[in-house]
Amino acid sequence: MNRYKAVVFDWDGTVMDSTHAIVASIQGACADLGLPVPDARQASWVIGLSLESALYHAVPTLTADLFQDFQDCYRNHYLRQDGQLPLFDGMAELLNTLGGQGILLGVATGKSRLGLDRVLTQRNMHGRFDVTRCADESFSKPHPAMLLEIMDALCLSPDEVLMVGDTSHDMQMARNAGVDGLAVTYGAHDLEALKAGEPLAVVDSVAQMNDWLSGRIVI
Repeated sequence: MNRYKAVVFDWDGTVMDSTHAIVASIQGACADLGLPVPDARQASWVIGLSLESALYHAVPTLTADLFQDFQDCYRNHYLRQDGQLPLFDGMAELLNTLGGQGILLGVATGKSRLGLDRVLTQRNMHGRFDVTRCADESFSKPHPAMLLEIMDALCLSPDEVLMVGDTSHDMQMARNAGVDGLAVTYGAHDLEALKAGEPLAVVDSVAQMNDWLSGRIVI
């Protein structure tokens, strides 16, 4: 059993309860532009990918000439909700506990740098994480680059790092980087999709995550 020196979190659907807002924003942008509206399952499958990759996957009829308009509509819908989206119950306390125990904390997210910095500023959380990587400054999941860059920045080996995420994209990225993955079922992907990413373990809540981490971190 590995004992971890660092825990890297996905953001949307893992730290922040934003899955419904992303889905609604994709669906709203489709309606605005007269495109077929994907169902919630199709729209939520792309969460965690870079925005460009996500939109083309969620909306197969989206064309390059409409992409900028669609992106603008999506962002308008999302930003109306952004400031009110909560962290999942117990997440703030878990981050505080891990940080207080000397565990290094990271974020590897499909959000843009602008989007992540905005939400960290809104919640006064910039100092909570030791290193963060976003899809627009690296490769999108499931490419391992974000995790490899985080490990390089923290001077850690793969067996010292745990990736926590709510999608198969997160788990595949972890596997591609040689890192253990812990999947959460309260976000975007269902249990079947998560298991396809071959996580080390699956938890259903932040409280279960806290219990699972006990004894598996280096203090």
